[in-house]
Amino acid sequence: MNTPDSAKKHTFTHNQHREYLSLLDRLRDTWLEVFDGNRDFYQAHYWDLLAMMWWHEEPVRKTDALGFMTSVKSPHTAAKYIDVTVAEGFIEEVENPADGRSRLLSLAPHMRARMNDVLDGALGELITTAQHIMASRH
Repeated sequence: MNTPDSAKKHTFTHNQHREYLSLLDRLRDTWLEVFDGNRDFYQAHYWDLLAMMWWHEEPVRKTDALGFMTSVKSPHTAAKYIDVTVAEGFIEEVENPADGRSRLLSLAPHMRARMNDVLDGALGELITTAQHIMASRH
């Protein structure tokens, strides 16, 4: 028999859960700053794409980048999102010198710098939140 959620003993307190939700809000705000508040890019597929483009320091084939967006099932739809990021200047697209039939994508230098800022900020927020959570455990 399942125990109702309200009757379960949780590892963390309500206030600790609130600290975590506050962290998510701050991370959202930091992510929105990357796009100057443009909420069109506050979508999982853009995070997946740009985070994986940041992860890969070398250019990747466009067909590989399509797979970075795990929340998008259709390669055709994923290509549209990539086209938007290219048009916005977030990702650069060039001919593949090794294979003229394919294109290579890389994160634009200014976007790589913004992603570094986001990750620095996120890690700082994570550490601060973890300290608050740990301090409230005692």
